[in-house]
Amino acid sequence: MAPAPAPDTAPVAAKLSFLDRYLALWILLAMGVGLGLGRIFPQLGELLDRFTVAGVSVPIAIGLLVMMYPVLAKVRYNETGRVLADKKLMITSLVINWVLAPAFMFVLAWVFLADLPEYRTGLIIVGLARCIAMVFIWNDLACGDREAAAVLVAINSVFQVIAFGALGWFYLQLLPSWLGLETTSAEFSIAAITASVLVFLGIPLVAGYLTRTLGEKAKGRDWYEGKFLPKIGPWALYGLLFTIVLLFALQGDNIISKPLDVLRMAIPLLIYFVVVFGAGMLIGHWLKLGYPRTTTLAFTAAGNNFELAIAVAIATFGATSGQALAGVVGPLIEVPILVALVYVALWSRKVFPAVSTSTTSS
Repeated sequence: MAPAPAPDTAPVAAKLSFLDRYLALWILLAMGVGLGLGRIFPQLGELLDRFTVAGVSVPIAIGLLVMMYPVLAKVRYNETGRVLADKKLMITSLVINWVLAPAFMFVLAWVFLADLPEYRTGLIIVGLARCIAMVFIWNDLACGDREAAAVLVAINSVFQVIAFGALGWFYLQLLPSWLGLETTSAEFSIAAITASVLVFLGIPLVAGYLTRTLGEKAKGRDWYEGKFLPKIGPWALYGLLFTIVLLFALQGDNIISKPLDVLRMAIPLLIYFVVVFGAGMLIGHWLKLGYPRTTTLAFTAAGNNFELAIAVAIATFGATSGQALAGVVGPLIEVPILVALVYVALWSRKVFPAVSTSTTSS
């Protein structure tokens, strides 16, 4: 019997492009630029708020669309059927995303912010908004399964439209009343949630599918993946950095002027992202999903739809509310933590070689 092939032990950093290798630095710089702009030009937030359609910020939407399109153009849509057939992955993702993760955020919000109801409510809303955008970036950088990511995000989107309002009522009113805690009255617009899903996922998903289908039909898969995708690939990170600058410019003054409040929100968020990601990796490893799908499971569970959380908080409580600030602090903590977890995921391939047996789509 021939010996099993040795695992790839080359340093992961050496396999990344210059832009990817120093992504953490670029993100920190983008955050700094955004915070600086928000501080120097406090009226910038009001100016950006004028460009809003159906509760969706047009500048942020442009950044997210530019970010998501190249990643979704990489998905091999004709191979998504194999993902749907993986019942273990589907069921596990739904349980973590819609049962365990929101409940965990609820507990953290009450443990750390019991005396700050606005921030507590904001964090609970963040926990209810399951990721449909930036997860593609983290999953791609960590060599996760692109087809699995597309399917799981699509399922999250459907559940988001159906379940977000009901879960908001449960975690803000019903469950606190059962536990003898303070309740929060909030009405969530189904139209705003649907618009967020259609814009931030629907448009780039359709564009990516059409690009893949038409490109392969015209030039073939070798040209499409060898020539076309490398040209548009860097635009995903350009869009990410542009979006980060805008997000932090919107609340730069509040973030800088309330450092202790930000710190108090940062602690439960940090715990949330690390614990949920770690749980996803351990569960995927235990279920023998393979490294690519385990990574996708972990990132789709840990990431949150901050654009929806911010939009809902602003529409329900106001742009200057503590809930809106909590929504902005979400990506302030999420982005650098999930960038770090990309490297953790890549490193885990050597520590847990058994999860590297599945074919990656990187």
